[in-house]
Amino acid sequence: MEYKLLGKTGLRVSQICLGMMSFGDPNISKWTLGIEEAKPIILKAIDLGINFFDTANVYSAGKSEEITGKILKDYRDEIVIASKVFFPISGFSLDPEPKPNTSGLSRYHIQHAVRDSLNRLQTDHIDLYQIHRLDPSLPIEEILRSLNHLIQQGKVLHLGASSMFAWQFTKSLWMAEKFNLEPFRTMQNHYNLLYREEEREMIPLCQDQEIGLIPWSPLARGFLTGKYQREREEISNRSKYDRYLKLRYFKKEDFDIVDRVVEIAEEKDAKPAQIALAWHFSKDYITAPILGVTKINHVEEAVEALQIKLTDDDIVRLEELYKPQPISGHS
Repeated sequence: MEYKLLGKTGLRVSQICLGMMSFGDPNISKWTLGIEEAKPIILKAIDLGINFFDTANVYSAGKSEEITGKILKDYRDEIVIASKVFFPISGFSLDPEPKPNTSGLSRYHIQHAVRDSLNRLQTDHIDLYQIHRLDPSLPIEEILRSLNHLIQQGKVLHLGASSMFAWQFTKSLWMAEKFNLEPFRTMQNHYNLLYREEEREMIPLCQDQEIGLIPWSPLARGFLTGKYQREREEISNRSKYDRYLKLRYFKKEDFDIVDRVVEIAEEKDAKPAQIALAWHFSKDYITAPILGVTKINHVEEAVEALQIKLTDDDIVRLEELYKPQPISGHS
């Protein structure tokens, strides 16, 4: 395992970030794994050198943070923990009418959310605290001041942001500099072989400003593993209960790109998922893709993918079928 600097934080993180959204309460998020199933996977990740773990208070209504805290508490001095705030902890769909002040980025909600996240994570600070989405009801200056207050309190070390427009992220960086506030040091954005709109503005901006890029959904919610076929509908817990899977993928051109991934995987005696990850690893502007897994061999294969070196021709073949598409993942 190799380690890269996470933007300007000074933190060195593994080239793979383990996404903890896969772990939680199966009664809440049907496709997630409980703590007993999650533990051997997470311990294998640590054994293979992964030291970067990303979760959020909303994942499985807080259960993901609880599992993260319980399993990683004995490794706290060796790892980097990232979490997020914005959505109501009741989840994306469990409570369509959340109570007032239980979502968004008001100082009130942020203070309550970080307190609860710290308790679930069994830690006194969060290494990277990210806004899960931008709150359009508040000025960016107010959001930054509220988050900076957490740094002053010692509850958070660094700040990160997630999917938004490049102009919004630029404004946040400018406001932080103008008012001498700690800026967002990372960007967690939607980026994979099937969705590359971030290459237009966000990624060049992050390169220019030395922002750590930690993309979510590098395997397109499992679509890039090649398990979904044109001819038949593959039924899995993820496809049955994750409404975003079919909302974002399953276009004709998505299948065309997956066919190319499978083709190159066969040439290199690798798995399609490994080729999709190797494409991420070939981009020097990416710090660590955030990978969700549900089996030990998924972690092992991801680490093996670090050794796969794609040629310039491989990358051209993987990228040439892409077609521009509407922005996805900002809400």
